[in-house]
Amino acid sequence: MNGVFGAGVQIAVDPMLPLWALGLLAGVGALLVGFGLWQRARGSGWRTLALILGLLALLDPALVNETRRYAKDVALVVVDDSSSQSLAGRPAQTEAALKALEEAGARLPDLDLRIIRAGKSGGEGTALMGALDRALEDVPRQRFAGSLLITDGQVHDIPADLAALPGPIHTLLTGAPGEGDRRLVILSSPSFALVDKPALFSFRVEEPAGGDATVPVTIQLDGADTRALNVPANQDVAVEIAPRHGGQSVVEIATPPGPRELTLQNNRAALTVNGIRDRLRVLLISGEPHPGERTWRNLLKADPSVDLVHFTILRPADRVMDMTPVNELSLIAFPIRELFEVKLNEFDLIIFDRYRRRNSLIPATYLQAVANYVERGGAVLEVAAPAFATNQGLFSSPIGAILPGQPTGKLLEGPFRPEVTALGWRHP
Repeated sequence: MNGVFGAGVQIAVDPMLPLWALGLLAGVGALLVGFGLWQRARGSGWRTLALILGLLALLDPALVNETRRYAKDVALVVVDDSSSQSLAGRPAQTEAALKALEEAGARLPDLDLRIIRAGKSGGEGTALMGALDRALEDVPRQRFAGSLLITDGQVHDIPADLAALPGPIHTLLTGAPGEGDRRLVILSSPSFALVDKPALFSFRVEEPAGGDATVPVTIQLDGADTRALNVPANQDVAVEIAPRHGGQSVVEIATPPGPRELTLQNNRAALTVNGIRDRLRVLLISGEPHPGERTWRNLLKADPSVDLVHFTILRPADRVMDMTPVNELSLIAFPIRELFEVKLNEFDLIIFDRYRRRNSLIPATYLQAVANYVERGGAVLEVAAPAFATNQGLFSSPIGAILPGQPTGKLLEGPFRPEVTALGWRHP
């Protein structure tokens, strides 16, 4: 800017009063000075000078020396790094386009070209608009020249109102004309279901234009039960699948390759569903009679949804000095094979109450079956007596591999006050 005092220098005013008030004061002062001059009063010239200086003081004039520096325009290049961009030569196309843009931007001295890579994290789809908004947080709108997206077109966070898009946006599409890909989309799947009760799963097979009217689909439950279906393409399909056991079951849905494929990774999907029973079946094994057994029974029987099977070992095998005939004890034989081989998987929880290895009624092979049962999703609770700290505890058996604690052989006697951990406080 050129002013009367040189380039970039000008006079600026910052009135202390509103302009209308200054105009009113100037008008009243001019009338008084003019009246004095008309009457040829002494000192009228000084009054005129005082009025002018007063008005100038109220205007608060100042000399402003401006130094201006031109800032570059900012252009953003958002590169889509999502998994779909790794198919069919798209990485080479992306890098070639990015290199060409960088070379073109280097030939423009007034342009600041910034590169943003986004979409790699996955999650709720490819989010490029969010990355663009974050990159624009420190860019004034007057400097924003525009943005370019290098993507395959699969962007999942485009706002419904296109007017909300930040400035001009251009897109460079990767891929080739006529590409297609069959894709299996899971619409809904339950997180849990009752054992042997059908649960509803829904999915859709997306077939590009010109695909078959029906598409073959195979459904497997735990890698064994296989069901073959022919489902209509591009339509929502619902199927019923019933878990066969408690704990996690894996449901795998797959469709064969279509006439045009970019990848086979999206032709199958694996889901997990937690099988639960409508009634909780509990097996309680007490290693010896004690007053706490009644507490266990009262606690478990108080809930009508609990089926309790309780056995108490009244005559353990280590009591060899007891010569009382079995037919005089009114005892029943402990059904070891039926509980731990035939019906083991029917229980949701197994409780060992004061059970010691010296009882030796349950062989090690069946204790190993219990450990395998836990690894498949079952649950075991050990209510240990002081014997847990000795070699007579269950830790010295195959069950020790699944127990969370290891005995040290020491017994600590004294009061104990449990405290909730930081993780426990987060539990709802």
